[in-house]
Amino acid sequence: MSHPHQLGSHRIAPRRVSFDWRETPLHWIPDEPTATHVMNVLHLLLPAGERWFVKVFKEALPLVRDEALLRDVKGFMGQEATHSVQHAYVLDHLAEQGLDTTPYTRHIDFFFDSLLGDTPPFGLPLSQREWLRFRLSLIAAVEQFTAVMGNWILHADGLDRAGPDPVMLDLLRWHGAEEVEHRAVAFDMYEHCGGEGAGRYARRVLGMAVTAPVLFYLWGWGTRYLIRNDPPLAGRLRYTLRHHNRAVAKGLLPRWGELGSAVPRYLRRSYHPSKEGSLRRAVDYLATSPAARSAAGAIGRAALA
Repeated sequence: MSHPHQLGSHRIAPRRVSFDWRETPLHWIPDEPTATHVMNVLHLLLPAGERWFVKVFKEALPLVRDEALLRDVKGFMGQEATHSVQHAYVLDHLAEQGLDTTPYTRHIDFFFDSLLGDTPPFGLPLSQREWLRFRLSLIAAVEQFTAVMGNWILHADGLDRAGPDPVMLDLLRWHGAEEVEHRAVAFDMYEHCGGEGAGRYARRVLGMAVTAPVLFYLWGWGTRYLIRNDPPLAGRLRYTLRHHNRAVAKGLLPRWGELGSAVPRYLRRSYHPSKEGSLRRAVDYLATSPAARSAAGAIGRAALA
């Protein structure tokens, strides 16, 4: 299957960003611990998850027969590896403020490294090729949600009105913009490597059927963990649907319908994620992001040295 070249001449490449967390408070959305920690679950899931993305894609690279797709995949891998590193630094920052996340993240590490590792778990009778295709379908499904979240964060005026920490907001918008930028790569990779005919579509459906509930569960579990172990809260707050919906109403979190509607769109046979979000909006933010501009400046200075 040939790569559809949905991004035209736009080149996907990692930006070697860095962030200074010294002044970022634990509750980086002022007076909004629930919204803060719902968003903080990203830092719990992404270091291990995006390392796993890169590992699975490395395994699949020999199957790629399209040069344009191969170029995009390598750019995607570079971006995901950078995301993993930057979100891991946030975990160190949380630990410095007394919020140790390792009791949660060790379960996430086990999930990706063992349950979704090189060989099928529990002795499942799957060939290595079929196991690889299934894991590629999971990544494509996850990337559907990250594209939707990335598009939301780029338009989240409610966050701006809440006066959040600017460094954390830049991290989330830089990451969100890159998710929109490479929104189609994992899907194209799956379609290219996922076989032919009805089996490829059926596996795409299965990938989403597994991903959506597991992601929902891990997010709720992570939010409860962070709120329960937040030192300033000292057990005075519980994560509830009422608190979550209050944050949604303020524009601090995406609407449930915005997330849920991503699933039926993805399941359409004719679907392609190039329609998720605005590449122009993503590129415009990356041109103004303090961290991305600093990274571009560092590259330019190195080239002139």
